[in-house]
Amino acid sequence: MNFKDDKAIYLQLADYFYENILTQELKPDERIPSVRDLAIDTEVNPNTVMRTYKHLQDSDIIYNKRGIGYFVSNDAYKITHKMKKEAFINEQLPEFFKTIKYLNINFSEIENLYQNYLKSETHENK
Repeated sequence: MNFKDDKAIYLQLADYFYENILTQELKPDERIPSVRDLAIDTEVNPNTVMRTYKHLQDSDIIYNKRGIGYFVSNDAYKITHKMKKEAFINEQLPEFFKTIKYLNINFSEIENLYQNYLKSETHENK
């Protein structure tokens, strides 16, 4: 994983889980890597991974089966979707609107670009 300097590593790891939950690569009741395994795979301190797991557990995204490991909760998709949508609307969308206003980009241009993006993404996934 390539980490950015503008966001805490544990939150970037959480974003990785959010994305995999939203794309349904991680499904309810699926076991996720152990703290130790994820620390090794991502080359981060196990305490950082533990902080990520605590954050996800506090948000009811994952749960712990004592002695077995961590698993994706049944409501992980619903919770993640709601949380990420609210964050997008409240944090990223206002900046996006400001940028398109300054650049005088209309919504039909954006719609065309979005449709092209969807087409290219569909071709990449085949």
